Amino acid sequence: MLEQLAEAFERKDYKTVAWLLNHLVKQMPQNPLVQFYVGRLYEETGKLEAAENAYRQLLRETTNPKIMTQARQGLGRIEAIAQQKRRDAIAQATAAPEDTEAGVLVLEAVSAEKKQVAAQQLARIVQIDPYTARLQLPSRGWRLYRTGPVGELRFYSQQMQQAEIPNFWANLADVRKLNVFRVSHFLSASPPSIVCQNEHGQTGSLTFNWSEVRQQVQGLLPIFGEVIDQDARRQLQWKTQTQDYAQLIDLHLPSRHSILRLCDSNYQFGQGISFNPQPTQPNQATNRSHWNNLLHFLEGHLPQTPIWADFTDFAQTALDRTEILKSLKSHIDLFRREETLWDPAFQLYSGLVFLRGSKN
Repeated sequence: MLEQLAEAFERKDYKTVAWLLNHLVKQMPQNPLVQFYVGRLYEETGKLEAAENAYRQLLRETTNPKIMTQARQGLGRIEAIAQQKRRDAIAQATAAPEDTEAGVLVLEAVSAEKKQVAAQQLARIVQIDPYTARLQLPSRGWRLYRTGPVGELRFYSQQMQQAEIPNFWANLADVRKLNVFRVSHFLSASPPSIVCQNEHGQTGSLTFNWSEVRQQVQGLLPIFGEVIDQDARRQLQWKTQTQDYAQLIDLHLPSRHSILRLCDSNYQFGQGISFNPQPTQPNQATNRSHWNNLLHFLEGHLPQTPIWADFTDFAQTALDRTEILKSLKSHIDLFRREETLWDPAFQLYSGLVFLRGSKN
């Protein structure tokens, strides 16, 4: 019967193959050659996932060198088919000019109990080993996973969503289109009115409603400085290290497609309304206490507004994307001796939060 099975495969008579295998599996369920033919039938009839499982099971259970070789060859053919399908799908996804624009793909947090299954799915989608895939899945916050043409990123995003891996993609052009106003100070609280600068450095005032603020983003930006340090040979050398942090808050106004950006380093606490609960002399209050009072002020007016504060974790996954970050204007006015990618990284994070929130 095994000879008849081989001949039926040669004739591509898969109806006969299926009939013969139905009998052989009952008669010789542990026969590795029969199991190989089961996998081959799956492969020949386009059931590639079932074929892959059959071949992998054979490799785990048989020691027959010939059958092991045939199983590996089967896996190789399946992998080649999958790669070609992926190439064709990506080519189709990036066929339109707008699909070639630059974008980012972000992985969202995966709970510990779901991480093993998610890692196996991610490994299958992007063709890496499950261990590496598990390391790439964030346990909290976001991970900037890929950059490239938005059509390709959309393709991978859809594959991951079908596999229940939380993620999203965004077009960088949409981040650049957001209006960012740098807040100098609040003129009033009811209704809220601010003095601010637009992206061209022009100063003006803006009045809005607290109900327009749908999200807040908080973040710390490192301030670097040069210090003298000793190396391993006790020789003095200049070393760059973090000496302080600038605190930022973005208020998102989706209805205006705008972000109001406050920074403790350049907020004019001496102008506009005072946030101090008790009158003090100007020189008796520190910048930190002023900022903390401003935070309490915002909390009082925006008690239910979601706050996103995982910027630092996100930045650690984004800082090596030099080309992407350098293409973004940071809209951050800090004194720096040298430019740093931390500033556009915050702009990217806040912009992605804005776009993500607008879709929900």
